[in-house]
Amino acid sequence: MISEEKYLSKDYITKNPTWHIEDSLWKANNILKIITRNDLNPKLIGEIGCGAGGILHHLYLKMDKNISFVGYEISSDAFELCKTRIKERLVYKLDDMLNHDNIFYDIVMAIDVIEHIEDYFGFLRQFRKRGEYKIFHVPLEMSVPRSLFKHYILNSRKKYGHIQYFNKETILATLKETGYEVIDYFYTCGSLECISAMNFENRLLKIPRKIFFKFNEDITVKLMGGYALLILAK
Repeated sequence: MISEEKYLSKDYITKNPTWHIEDSLWKANNILKIITRNDLNPKLIGEIGCGAGGILHHLYLKMDKNISFVGYEISSDAFELCKTRIKERLVYKLDDMLNHDNIFYDIVMAIDVIEHIEDYFGFLRQFRKRGEYKIFHVPLEMSVPRSLFKHYILNSRKKYGHIQYFNKETILATLKETGYEVIDYFYTCGSLECISAMNFENRLLKIPRKIFFKFNEDITVKLMGGYALLILAK
């Protein structure tokens, strides 16, 4: 279901040696925002494709002390990075969550995962059974810059393994078509806020993105790109 060769070999960690750990605090803060504004009180949180484990680690540090966290990762390279963050209530497993029918979480997360999945409809139907609430973070790469300049998509495909491309409308429709009830969502802008995105292009677009986003979020996201969607569903 996932294109596993890239993650089971040394290809991904060679191209992304930090496994994006530098962006995990930013992602955790956005996840905490959507949990808080929907008054969720989980006791058990799971994450599929947890990478280096940074998101769960930051949630562990920020959330109540009675919450337990479990991360699943299929890459042994990423799992080695996870092992440095193991705590009493924070566990990582070198395993695929979808292989286990008997697990169920209060909140289960797929953060920047769907775009890597070959059969993402099948993935979503299975993933829906793994928790009461689901949180997704999905890059919105169907934008004008990505459509006009092919190197954006091709570079993303080569370096990060993105093989599916979404805008807000297509990812929300996909979730509904696979049985989810979308409860809440908002845009995130890693191109403005993530350490790994501080290149010349994003610095150049920083002010225009901020200005136009205040007037019309949807049009800004489509015209300028650089955004993702954080989604809470049941």
